[in-house]
Amino acid sequence: MFGETLKLALRAIRRNLLRSFLTVLGVVIGVAAVIAMVTIGNGTTAQVTSEISKLGTNLLFIRPGQFGPGRASTDAKKFTIRDVEAIRDQIGGLRAVAPINQSSQTVISGGQSRQSSIIGSGADYLVAQDWTLAGGRGFLASEERGGQAVCLVGETVRLRLFGSTPAVGQTIRVGNVACEVIGVLAKKGQSGMGNDQDDVVMMPLKVFQRRIGGSTDVSSIMLSAENGVSTAKVQADVERLLRERRKIVAGRDDDFTVNDMTQMAATLTGTTTLMTGLLGAVAAVSLLVGGIGIMNIMLVSVTERTREIGIRLAIGAVERQVLMQFLVEAVTLSVFGGIVGIALGLAIAYGAVSLLSVPFVASPSVILLAFAFSAAIGMVFGYFPARRAAQMNPIDALRHE
Repeated sequence: MFGETLKLALRAIRRNLLRSFLTVLGVVIGVAAVIAMVTIGNGTTAQVTSEISKLGTNLLFIRPGQFGPGRASTDAKKFTIRDVEAIRDQIGGLRAVAPINQSSQTVISGGQSRQSSIIGSGADYLVAQDWTLAGGRGFLASEERGGQAVCLVGETVRLRLFGSTPAVGQTIRVGNVACEVIGVLAKKGQSGMGNDQDDVVMMPLKVFQRRIGGSTDVSSIMLSAENGVSTAKVQADVERLLRERRKIVAGRDDDFTVNDMTQMAATLTGTTTLMTGLLGAVAAVSLLVGGIGIMNIMLVSVTERTREIGIRLAIGAVERQVLMQFLVEAVTLSVFGGIVGIALGLAIAYGAVSLLSVPFVASPSVILLAFAFSAAIGMVFGYFPARRAAQMNPIDALRHE
């Protein structure tokens, strides 16, 4: 019974192929838009999460001055190495405390040179950043204490200065400082801001302060909390300690900023997820438009086939059979549109994420939901025209011209 009804529905659809195509087009566009928008949004969210994870785990950044919406102050006094030692000694739950000074300098080796980022820090910097070595070794405690002129180079610096020649053991000049390359950092790639994280040279903090920075100031401090330790608690403890050390009286604002990367990651991920939902909801509106198109065309089809309906009713067809025939036509159109829309949406999403250089993260649940919604659209919007056809008076239908 159902097979015969489906054959009749397909025959009626083939009879007006252009009109059927235009009817299905609304559903195709709606489903494709929903899937493309959600897939691109999921890829963006995954990219944000991945870029933040590259910075390290459970990170907090401390900078002098105030930074944030409606406030900007950079004239506060810098930190000192004693502040770093106080944090290391008095704050619990930390696996790494890394003082950081940074500058841009010309790096030279033989006849090759390039402008690179120079970081003055210690072994804890690599721990906090989850940064491994591709070759050589890290700083010894004696090298950090004595301020020996040794350095680690990023992959970009190694490739540009040395090419296929081993970098470890070579001497390079950073600004006016000659230092020995003792290790090569593992490749990290670009950051979320598009900066090359491998275009870097790292040296002990004391060498940087004495030979490049020209002072004992510490520009910023990076903390990495141990797994399971609340970064919010660490942040509160650090803020309380620094207020005491910097003699900030009660009621006055901090002259430093502590940024919790865990909170920033949650905020950014939540924002991208919300935007994905909003874009998906806007795209879903076009599915409703497609459903209205199906209802409109089915009403036209009922009017055109009034005599056919009258003949079927006159020779013994019951209302349920006529209702089923037109309902199956509407659902067939919307289901076909849903299948084509899924394929088109995934193709558009793949092209877009390739262009944007974000991961392709298709959501099976969204695909199934879009397909089910397209089928439901055909059923809901096809019911009224089908019911109208089923309730026709056979005599009036046969008289219709």
